[in-house]
Amino acid sequence: MGKHSFRPHRSNESREGQAAETAPTTPTKDSSSEGGSSALGAGGLFTHEPAPAKETAGESEDVTGTDLPAAEADPSAAGAAEETNADKESATATEAARPTSTDATEPTDAADDAQPLQGWAATSEASAGERDVVKRKESSQDVAAEAVGLVKRYGQGEAVVTALAGVNVAFQRGRFTAIMGPSGSGKSTLMHCMAGLDSATDGKTFIGETDLSALKDKEMTALRRDRLGFIFQSFNLVPTLTAAENITLPTDIAGNDVPQEWFDEVTRRLGLAERLSHRPAELSGGQQQRVACARALVSRPEIIFGDEPTGNLDSNSSAEVLDILRTAVDRDGQTVVIVTHDPRAASYADRVIFLADGQIVEELEDPTIEQIAATMTGIEG
Repeated sequence: MGKHSFRPHRSNESREGQAAETAPTTPTKDSSSEGGSSALGAGGLFTHEPAPAKETAGESEDVTGTDLPAAEADPSAAGAAEETNADKESATATEAARPTSTDATEPTDAADDAQPLQGWAATSEASAGERDVVKRKESSQDVAAEAVGLVKRYGQGEAVVTALAGVNVAFQRGRFTAIMGPSGSGKSTLMHCMAGLDSATDGKTFIGETDLSALKDKEMTALRRDRLGFIFQSFNLVPTLTAAENITLPTDIAGNDVPQEWFDEVTRRLGLAERLSHRPAELSGGQQQRVACARALVSRPEIIFGDEPTGNLDSNSSAEVLDILRTAVDRDGQTVVIVTHDPRAASYADRVIFLADGQIVEELEDPTIEQIAATMTGIEG
């Protein structure tokens, strides 16, 4: 892979074009797909029309001159008899006795059951747990990972430290997100909890529809191996394996095969085609991190998490790694979330969220280096 030119941020025109292509869209709610709401009409409410008022035997004899036991046993037969045998005056009186209001505000059980969802809540009577389920159903199509009321504490008693204080955040599919904040703000803890590398003290974290708090140890291991990709500051390569073997290691452990065509494309794109037989000690820092990137990409994970992926690299190698991640988002629709302290690295992202004291305090969309630096200065100052 040839040397990438360093691109700290995109131009306004390219940003606007890309934002239009990559901006997540809110999926149209399909009421037929959720239990208990299949009867919703286009307007979200029903018109309730009670059954026709039952006629007395005397009135029926005056109108038709016949008894009605069979008609009463079959309401449809009664309706037919009214249309064919009643005189105009009796029919008019009968119609006047029937409620025919189509007022959508009439309080009926059907209208109550069909009350439309308001935002992320179902109804005022729904429990908090039910509202969370509705929220997740509505957002699941375009959310790769999510934290809901995430709390993480370390220690006990007077020595307790709260790293995350009720964080709510979602990462959209096919987007590049950077997490920033001062030292000790909780940014790495947030990523570790959302990636299943650390457990939450309270709240929930999701990968897609999977609640990580409900997984056992073996299930969590399988999720990290099969559905997530990781890039760490320290590379985390096995020193006795070649570059090629390190790249396919998670897939090999899972007992799966990497398609040769895809493997060749990834290694060629990352400039590793001539280094596949080399061990980590025979590679530069930038080359080792590119091997780590290839390892994360080759399994086509749902989301790639990077913890300071450029922290140990020089500016040129950093630009190459960031270009790799940006290309994976733009070309392959990959979802990428990184933790970084570097405004230049964060400027490659579509979105930057800022943490302070364990809470999200600011967010920027399609940011520039200057905007990111100014925001960090304001938080730290």
